[in-house]
Amino acid sequence: MKSNRQEEILRVIREREIETQEQLLLALRERGYQSTQATISRDIRELRLVKELSGSGRYKYAVSARKAGVNLAERLRTIFKEAVTSFDVAQNIIVLKTMPALASGACSALDSMHIPDMVGTLAGDDTAILIMRTNEAAEAFCNELHAMMQ
Repeated sequence: MKSNRQEEILRVIREREIETQEQLLLALRERGYQSTQATISRDIRELRLVKELSGSGRYKYAVSARKAGVNLAERLRTIFKEAVTSFDVAQNIIVLKTMPALASGACSALDSMHIPDMVGTLAGDDTAILIMRTNEAAEAFCNELHAMMQ
């Protein structure tokens, strides 16, 4: 699925110096992801990957240092549209139910957003736990999620 493939793309570019989309496509195939060049191109755009000069003097794909243009609501909507099936709150803990095998990707995306009141996440296969600083923060975050789902 898309979120798993995009997480794998991020892992690949952290581990290797990837200069071209073709190299990225081959690296993903080695890891069991079958994709097309057009899909990889869209993933690169959605992940906002850029080419930067590496230590070896070559240009490689990297995550953009600029986070401008990506807002929290847009990213959360995308996560929920593709992965989350339901959620509920219990004191300062939010429990997310996802499609099978997508809880980890949802947690990773949420962790990368650096949500101020979120202490951390924990994922299983289809269930994720978000630990918030306070009961009020968990309630507020759930209200935001509920509004987004409508």
